[in-house]
Amino acid sequence: MQTQRHPLLVGVPGTTRQIHSFHYGPAKAAGKVYIQASLHADELPGMLVLWHLKRQLACLEAAGLLRWSVVLVPVANPLGLEQVLMDVPQGRFDNDSRENFNRFFLDVSQQVGDRVQGLLGDDPACNLRLIRSTLLQTLASQVPATQVQSMRLTLQTLACDADIVLDLHCDFEAVQHLYLSPDSWPHVEPLARYLGARACFLAKEAGGQSFDECFTLFWEQMQARFAGRFSVPGFAVTVELRGVADVDHGLARQDCQGLINYLILRGAIDGQAPPLPPLLNPPTPLAGVEPVQSPVGGLMVFCAQVGDYLEAGQILADIIDPITDCVTPVACARAGLLYVRSVRRMATAGMTIAHVAGAKAYRQGYLLSP
Repeated sequence: MQTQRHPLLVGVPGTTRQIHSFHYGPAKAAGKVYIQASLHADELPGMLVLWHLKRQLACLEAAGLLRWSVVLVPVANPLGLEQVLMDVPQGRFDNDSRENFNRFFLDVSQQVGDRVQGLLGDDPACNLRLIRSTLLQTLASQVPATQVQSMRLTLQTLACDADIVLDLHCDFEAVQHLYLSPDSWPHVEPLARYLGARACFLAKEAGGQSFDECFTLFWEQMQARFAGRFSVPGFAVTVELRGVADVDHGLARQDCQGLINYLILRGAIDGQAPPLPPLLNPPTPLAGVEPVQSPVGGLMVFCAQVGDYLEAGQILADIIDPITDCVTPVACARAGLLYVRSVRRMATAGMTIAHVAGAKAYRQGYLLSP
């Protein structure tokens, strides 16, 4: 194992920040896996999973069982980790730019495409290597203007040539779920089975240029421009490891083993992968997710649990006004799986309090939470 330190742009004199990456596997690897955690710095279950995974990979490497290189970044966002206001973590948005840390990753598809336009040959594998190396060179030539841009560029550069990119997040109170491109589903379905995902959301483009989509959309644009001229480039997935409070050794070991089983199945680790567990639910369109909003403010009492399947019109929470004694029931408009609900218990008018995964797409445009 090798540890690399990646200095970030210095924000003010006298301060330094860096990202640590941990590299496992043979010098001549057959492929590459990149896994990062806590890009939203207050989402910590993935950080614990990677702590367990580091130990497992060290043993596998010592035994000579790693066929691919594996790169882990357990602390993807040191900037956000320091953003604590009056004992409350503020890890989703950058305090300076007010931007979501998981948005606005770079789109360099035009530059890369222009640079390789006249250089591609007849060998799809050689062409893939050329596009990847050009992507790496193009990212290396970028000059970030802020610390958060520096952080995004570092992460994107570390992952850009990987065959499998996994971005570990979590939600508020939630079941295990994944976000991915529909084209990636055949490759990702075994991962969903090993992790016990209760929901998998498919979208060509969710909006915002998030970390996983900066790879998905890059390769889609390469495919549109150079169709059939390069080998299958791999895929990126956002893995939501339940809720923010699910920082638990038992769950982390379970998730760590699910990742190892998947990497064995993919050939990244030598061994016999265990039989695939059943798929708990079929994938559904991200455009079918209903954000359920409270029409009024008040004390919020949920009457449905994450993991419950709700019928259209079913009440999932009561909003209580303790001054007037008025109780406002909040129901979902569409049937589906209640996969996320808020950790807060005081609602404000217009607040999104839960998300329900429906089977049919009905939304368009920007599909992610802010």
